[in-house]
Amino acid sequence: MKSAAVTLFSASLIASAAAHGWVGTLTVNGKKYIGNKPVEQTPHGVPSVVRQISNNLPVKDVTSPALICGRSALPAADVATVPAGATMLFDWNTLSGVWFHNVGPIITYLASCGTESCAEFDATKAKWFKIDQQGQDENGNWAQAKLDNGSPASVTLPANIAPGSYLVRTEIIALHTAQSPGGAEFYPSCSQITVTGSGSGVPAASELVSFPGAYNAKAPGILLDVYDMKTPYQFPGPPVAAFVSGAPPPPAQAPAPARTTPAHTPTSTGTAAKPTGTKVCKNKNGKKSGNGNMGKRERIWARADVPGAEPTASPVAAPAVSRVARVADTRRSRARHGRRVAARSH
Repeated sequence: MKSAAVTLFSASLIASAAAHGWVGTLTVNGKKYIGNKPVEQTPHGVPSVVRQISNNLPVKDVTSPALICGRSALPAADVATVPAGATMLFDWNTLSGVWFHNVGPIITYLASCGTESCAEFDATKAKWFKIDQQGQDENGNWAQAKLDNGSPASVTLPANIAPGSYLVRTEIIALHTAQSPGGAEFYPSCSQITVTGSGSGVPAASELVSFPGAYNAKAPGILLDVYDMKTPYQFPGPPVAAFVSGAPPPPAQAPAPARTTPAHTPTSTGTAAKPTGTKVCKNKNGKKSGNGNMGKRERIWARADVPGAEPTASPVAAPAVSRVARVADTRRSRARHGRRVAARSH
């Protein structure tokens, strides 16, 4: 029994490994470029435009550098010349023959190699933009199902793309076990091309992504049960670059406003002037007096009412009046009061 179980387990491992694959052939305008098998890990191997990987196991960690071009991918020796608008055919092979899985999307990105030959370009520095994504058709069949039937994956270059050197990153995401975290299987592959033509289409800066970094392990298109989907499939990563469909580029994101320190506003250490108007107080005899007949203390308090006068402290903080001044003020008030009484008696 134990030997039988070991035999079955070994057989399942072999079958699983045989189901994993790589790009065996890239065909452009009838010309075929052969890709090297992962088991033939020698520098460049057979001259090819397809970057060679170390093994055919899937990438399951979206933070792994293997997500760029595959496990330990090596630069290829050759570069394919491809006119803008041409169709590229990717044949995916496995150790057992054609591609095995049939559930999941096929997504394709490009990255400019700049002025450098893509045969020497470091893919870890690449900034990728999406040019194609294929999910389910109107009947619910996945793009991978075509590979399972032996057909190649077909991707058309944008007709208006600017000429230059590009890495092509085409990717299969197998979703048959994606209902559990880490269950999605990624199979990326990179090929080196030179695009010819007179186009000027380039992606907006906001459409560029890096690998790893472009995918989230919990994104709806990566963590899902494809056998119980309630909504249309959501592709992971950025949208297809706007220039591919002729749409206007997305608006540039405005930079965040710089943080500024507000200017310092001097704070007065004095007491604010009292409101203007006629101050009415009562003298010792209970009579109301206005500005015309107020006492000395009243005049001190009201100096702030006089245009151009220095602001004064509140009544509590008014300068003290000397005893002599208070006595004189009292005598004058009594004298005025006496004159008024005498006038009334006459």
